[in-house]
Amino acid sequence: MIFAFSEDIETAFEILAKGREIADAFKLELAAISIERHGKEETYITYGADKVYSIDSGPQADLIVDCISLLINQYKPEILLIGGTRLGKEVAPRIAQKYGVGCATDCVDFSLEQEMLVVKRFVLGGRFIATQRFLRKPQIVTVPPRRFGKRLDTARTGEIIKTTLKPAEPKTQVLKIKDKISQMLRIEEADIIVSAGRGLKKKEDLKLIASLAKVLGGAVGCSRSVAADLKWLPEEHWVGLSGHKVKPKLYIAIGISGQVQHIAGIRDSKTIIAINNDPNAPIFKACDYGIVGDLYEIVPALTKAIKK
Repeated sequence: MIFAFSEDIETAFEILAKGREIADAFKLELAAISIERHGKEETYITYGADKVYSIDSGPQADLIVDCISLLINQYKPEILLIGGTRLGKEVAPRIAQKYGVGCATDCVDFSLEQEMLVVKRFVLGGRFIATQRFLRKPQIVTVPPRRFGKRLDTARTGEIIKTTLKPAEPKTQVLKIKDKISQMLRIEEADIIVSAGRGLKKKEDLKLIASLAKVLGGAVGCSRSVAADLKWLPEEHWVGLSGHKVKPKLYIAIGISGQVQHIAGIRDSKTIIAINNDPNAPIFKACDYGIVGDLYEIVPALTKAIKK
């Protein structure tokens, strides 16, 4: 059996597509895990699941780890596919540690060979792709969002099982849940992303980036320094190995030097355009088109030209 889990429903659909491919090839059962009873469990079946285990749980990592562990104990899955979201990256290694097995993160492809999973994943800041083979089960893998395409089949039928699992008491207490005020378009889903780096002189200059993104119909992204160090933008805008890996049709890097961690997060972009006043910036080795110059002159001119 293969388990597939992500608290992000779109990412869950994507990993179900890859899970379905393996399940069909090796005659395995594919089960999705849903942590919230939102009434959408049927959609997991139309996107590839044979069964859906519905758990009445909140999005707390320790509760999810306990619930998935109880399912593992009961059904003994061979493979556990987990969406590479922030929550998924916390849950996966904790489950692996609990069972004393391996956990391969940010896998870009995987297949079964002699009943064991062989995965390909970026290592050393994304500069190399390592091929690794699991030695013990359950085999636990995290998959970045938008790595695989979704496969919808409205004719599929399956079983929804509402579990009565009783996890241990949580080790933490949620005092308050507050919705983030974020851009309408999720950075992982955007076809066009305009990202800002330390080349901007002050926070107010982000309006230049936002204006260009708006006329292009894209989303605003940023480098690690802008989100984590300067805190000019929330972390959901952060693009890079430690932030969000993205796969847009067009990625525009403005004032971004191009450190290895950032390049690893954008390498799957179809077209990369870089704007930087340093001709030796590493970003120019990773981009398709580069413009050496002052972003304060280039970006407004570009925005104005596109508006026409």
